[in-house]
Amino acid sequence: MIKKILEITPGIEPLYGTRDENLRLMEDGLQVTIDLRSDAIHITGPQQGVDQVQQIFADYESLRKSGVTLQNGELKGMLRLVIADPEVTLKSLVDSGRQRSAGVKRMVQPRSPNQRKYVEAIERGDMIFGLGPAGTGKTYLAVAMAVSALLAKRVSRIILVRPAVEAGERLGFLPGSLQEKVDPYLRPLYDALYDLLDPQKVDKLLESNVIEVAPLAFMRGRTLSDAFIIMDEAQNTTNEQMKMFLTRLGNGSKAVITGDLTQIDLPNPKKSGLFEALNVLDGVEGISFCHFEDVDVVRHALVQRIVRAYDSFGRAQQQLPLELGEGALSSGSLENSVVPQNGVKLAAKPQ
Repeated sequence: MIKKILEITPGIEPLYGTRDENLRLMEDGLQVTIDLRSDAIHITGPQQGVDQVQQIFADYESLRKSGVTLQNGELKGMLRLVIADPEVTLKSLVDSGRQRSAGVKRMVQPRSPNQRKYVEAIERGDMIFGLGPAGTGKTYLAVAMAVSALLAKRVSRIILVRPAVEAGERLGFLPGSLQEKVDPYLRPLYDALYDLLDPQKVDKLLESNVIEVAPLAFMRGRTLSDAFIIMDEAQNTTNEQMKMFLTRLGNGSKAVITGDLTQIDLPNPKKSGLFEALNVLDGVEGISFCHFEDVDVVRHALVQRIVRAYDSFGRAQQQLPLELGEGALSSGSLENSVVPQNGVKLAAKPQ
């Protein structure tokens, strides 16, 4: 155990985080104690942990003096990455984020180790699957990487695809052109674009078809070359649709497929093309699978707890028939009952 004393410099306070949450994050992750005093910061712990904290403070001060301002949510995510990997520093993360973000309104920066693996897989691979719950940044990071590739002229166009499963046969009854009918199902992709680029630039790129946002049905029969292609909500594709999409990839193109197997809207969830693709393509050279968990949720902190609660509920439901025994459900009395994790059985729903 060693102890180091760091001088407090004006302007360093944002590094502490709201209610000192970033200091607590460093303490828990690096097994150190940080004692914040009026004139200095006392750090006690193992050599490596103390050195990492000292490096974090030095990097933050250097970045601040160079004019880099990090929002707390962004900073907190970067601190998680630094704590998880001793080889990573705040400065290296900012430098790599700047390279990805040339011409983009905000820095493209992963906020968790799994997000970092995802971004790195997109940078080096040609087909990447991003799988996990809502709010983990699957779609946003994919669109951000696509915009970065377009502005760096590594591709000549972006194609954003989404199955309009919810529309079904009702599309014909909606007013407007076909594009106007499917636009509501593609809105999350538009939102990401407008968040990353100036609205006027997005509109210009859409008008010139440099960025194309389309329902999955528009992909049939096409070969997509020199393009960055993203299919969002892939869990809502059929087996045939998934195969059709995956075989559209042309020379010089990259494809990112995102989905959440817990949110399948198909009439028969077992027929999800994403589920089949995971089994068929496992081990195929050139294809990467990146899995996200509830700890990767970057929306409101409550979303992380909601995802975790639903996962726990799903596991409890799957175990229910085994726990009740073979004949327990045959009588129908427990058919619609719910067994929470705490073991207290709620009353059955009326038949």
